[in-house]
Amino acid sequence: MDAIKDLIATIARALVDKPEHVSISKIEGNQSLVFELSVAKKDLGNIIGKHGKIVRAIRTILTSISGRAKKRVVLVVLE
Repeated sequence: MDAIKDLIATIARALVDKPEHVSISKIEGNQSLVFELSVAKKDLGNIIGKHGKIVRAIRTILTSISGRAKKRVVLVVLE
């Protein structure tokens, strides 16, 4: 599941102005994996995008991966 964390980090670092402030934590349950993404406050808009389009696209990618992981994968963007 570290590959999923690395994928999220790669995408997030490509989108933000301050990639050194990107941090991801993983919370693993029986049936789900929750990834909490934290970025610099000024970069929050870059991750969310207009009307949430960018974060929705990232979540779509994670949903397609969740079939292989046999767990539900959830991305939470922290402020």
